[in-house]
Amino acid sequence: MICQIMDPHKSSSLLIELHYFPCVHFFSLLSEHDTIVLEAHETFQKQSYRNRTQILSSQKVENLLIPVLSGNSHLPIRDIRIDHSQKWRIIHQRAIRSAYGKSPFFEYYSEDILSLYDNPVPFLFDFNLNVLTLCLKLLKWKKKILLSSGYQTLDATKMSDFKDFRGVIHPKKELQTDFKPYQQVFGRQFEPNLSILDLLFCEGNNCNPYLTR
Repeated sequence: MICQIMDPHKSSSLLIELHYFPCVHFFSLLSEHDTIVLEAHETFQKQSYRNRTQILSSQKVENLLIPVLSGNSHLPIRDIRIDHSQKWRIIHQRAIRSAYGKSPFFEYYSEDILSLYDNPVPFLFDFNLNVLTLCLKLLKWKKKILLSSGYQTLDATKMSDFKDFRGVIHPKKELQTDFKPYQQVFGRQFEPNLSILDLLFCEGNNCNPYLTR
């Protein structure tokens, strides 16, 4: 259920920004909370996971980037438009097929996941919300997803029942994670904390033990 939260201070919730096919650590945080409040009033931040995700290809960890219009102007996140003049949707579909076509659970999840790219959703926030909704469905998680009614300042969140994880997960920040390794499609060395796509395609309905700490 997606709705607008009017007074987030009345419940114990996780506050976090939306990412594009978020990483394993993101979903580990979500697993600990029944109510997730998505920051809907921040400004867009370039070089973040808001419009990129990481998968494991046959050669390396690969960044999949959603091109956006006016991404340098610090516009409100819900006003950021995807640049559909670029063929990014086809590129991402091909990259996912190439990276996970031989994974154990590709046939179970690929149709739902790849179909997200069939329709050009205008706004990044809306597309990422579709992604998160699908991921929760595939994980069979029942979470209450709310949108913030206004930007929550740090001082306000310290006085509330929020657990504020905005900005915690960022490409330039090294996360100390203790997640168990699982069998990946490529590579001799385990690559931790990739997109949830990696865990879904490799572990399927056995994802939960890897996401709960």
